[in-house]
Amino acid sequence: MPITPEQDAEIAELRAAPKMTYRAVSEGMEAHLYKVNPVLDHGFVRVIDYMGDDAAICQAARVSYGKGTKSVQNDAGLIRYLMRHWHSTPFEMCEIKLHVKLPVFVARQWIRHRTANVNEYSARYSILDREFYIPEPDALAAQSVVNNQGRGEALSGEEAVRVLEYLKGDAARCYDHYEEMIGQEGQQGLARELARMNLPANIYTQWYWKVDLHNLFHFLRLRADSHAQYEIRVYAEEICKLVADWVPAAYGAFEDYRMGGATISERGLLCMRRMLKGETVTQESSGMSAGEWREFMAVVEG
Repeated sequence: MPITPEQDAEIAELRAAPKMTYRAVSEGMEAHLYKVNPVLDHGFVRVIDYMGDDAAICQAARVSYGKGTKSVQNDAGLIRYLMRHWHSTPFEMCEIKLHVKLPVFVARQWIRHRTANVNEYSARYSILDREFYIPEPDALAAQSVVNNQGRGEALSGEEAVRVLEYLKGDAARCYDHYEEMIGQEGQQGLARELARMNLPANIYTQWYWKVDLHNLFHFLRLRADSHAQYEIRVYAEEICKLVADWVPAAYGAFEDYRMGGATISERGLLCMRRMLKGETVTQESSGMSAGEWREFMAVVEG
């Protein structure tokens, strides 16, 4: 299950005791506090705390730029200007702290983003739960033949059944041995910090993850992208929903300029200008490699 009975009771207790505050609040984010958003089979994302809102971004920008922003007619316009011109520090004025439960192999990919504060559940001190990520059958796919980091066609039939049985059986067997090694209560078993090394990478861990909005947008741009691994993408997509309610103007600009926009090289711009003039441009005449040309044409053709 996503949360333990103890965690559920703690969340209920916190929700039942709201506190008055003088700080700026985001009504959209207030609605998400102390709510659990399930992800995958046993995972979740929930908001622990946050700081700032759309107004905080504008406030910081106007302090920094003073008269330089007076031509901007409204906060949404200013935020779009900041996003369009790749300003970062105004977005760093907003922060969010999330409680995330996720498979270990997803956590190891996630931690590559070294721009957050993280505190993870300690398997040296505590015993990990018997919970493993087992993909749905339609999420089982063969290795891609064109992308060493990606998936190809979905497995089916006996092959899919065989893989699922391996995943379930190996996880259960490893956890059985883990329990045997640490021993029962009152017994002196193997140290937990050693016993944990036998556990598979699909076991669930938990952490608190605190990040500012600028770096969160960078995370979401990469991990909510359609090319990202499915198991981390579903977490990013859930976080996108939270951010859209928290800072709607900033998230709208992010969707437009980062998620929906494209970066084009100087060569790409030259090729586009030649195309607009009616010239036929090919990969051979573009000055681009085959890979660059393929990506460029994906942007041009949509």
